[in-house]
Amino acid sequence: GTGGKLCGLPVTIKDSQFLAGYPCANGSHALKDFIPSETCRAIELLEQEDAIVFAKTTCPEFSLTGVTHSDMYGLTSNPWNIERTCGGSSGGAAVAVASGLGAFSLGGDGGGSIRIPAGFCGIVGFKPSFGAIPREPCFPSWQSIVAYGPMTRSVADARLFFDILGENFESIAGSTRQRKPGLFRRKGRVAFSEDLGFAPVDADVRDAFQAVVEKMRRAGFDMVDDNPGLPSSVITWATTACYDAAENARGSAYNLDYLGEVARGFIDFGEQFSADDFERAQAHRKTIGEHYTALFDRNDTQIMITPALGCEAFPHGTIHPHKIDDTHIELPWLDWATFLYDANLAGLPACAIPMGLGDEGLPLSLQVLGPVGSDFEVLRVAEAIEKLIGWDNSAVTP
Repeated sequence: GTGGKLCGLPVTIKDSQFLAGYPCANGSHALKDFIPSETCRAIELLEQEDAIVFAKTTCPEFSLTGVTHSDMYGLTSNPWNIERTCGGSSGGAAVAVASGLGAFSLGGDGGGSIRIPAGFCGIVGFKPSFGAIPREPCFPSWQSIVAYGPMTRSVADARLFFDILGENFESIAGSTRQRKPGLFRRKGRVAFSEDLGFAPVDADVRDAFQAVVEKMRRAGFDMVDDNPGLPSSVITWATTACYDAAENARGSAYNLDYLGEVARGFIDFGEQFSADDFERAQAHRKTIGEHYTALFDRNDTQIMITPALGCEAFPHGTIHPHKIDDTHIELPWLDWATFLYDANLAGLPACAIPMGLGDEGLPLSLQVLGPVGSDFEVLRVAEAIEKLIGWDNSAVTP
């Protein structure tokens, strides 16, 4: 007989994603007995192409943090150095792919949760345009910022899975969709920024990024140094995410006495925001989108590149790096994933790809992003850059 495009391929899904008849604890003892009766549409699309879902991957409690540690599942380590974080919240997914436990894992990204672990573990992580991949049925929180997306060891694989999973893409991109794969024209214009004008970046990250920009210039790309002209969006993101988490916790039917310290702190932080604060944050999201539209328009391009993260994976024992370059990462905002928030807040497609190793021998990551609906363009350019970099995407042995 004939099989689907993924016939027999072993894949993994995140503990926060619904698979009918199987536990879905989302990293929390509060949900340890929850077994969904329905399967989320994205997983149905994988199964329709005969992929074999053989495991669920770890995440922090409620998928709330950029490291993968919970009272329920313990600590998930980076396969490049088990003393370092793998990132989060799709940390188990990144580790599975990086270490060869399947070629694909379905991640979820509400504030970098695909791109952080992809960056720290040296794999490809693609957050599509918001809504392109169907999420429902799913947990109710973060409905306006989370996107499901592929985590793979190559951009070509990410494109294959997005082509299968992007059921809603046509309605988002309309006539702009370009299905046939092929490299971005060699003399294409690309905007770039090594720090968005304000972000702290370690010297090894900055050097690696500048080296990629120079390789692109030599390959014929027209590189334009520009940025959206915005300050950090961390307050807008945190207000959106924390207020929403607190609202959903208040309306939850589950026993929140089981919450761990980090999740409880996240939800308690959200309690300080009012409905007016939340509405102002939502209004500012439109401003963020307008600034990116202006950036792409004035440079006559659909592509911008930045570092994905300003540092290598940091040691266990904290939910954030203590310092990036000369900047201390401090409460209350813990602004260390600066390059990633805007794509969630404005719904932009963004792909993290490896760009080399840092001074401590751990992966560094580059982000390729574009306007809403430019997903296939982003993936084509990401693949062109991937080839220029020449990253070895073999599985890592911890």
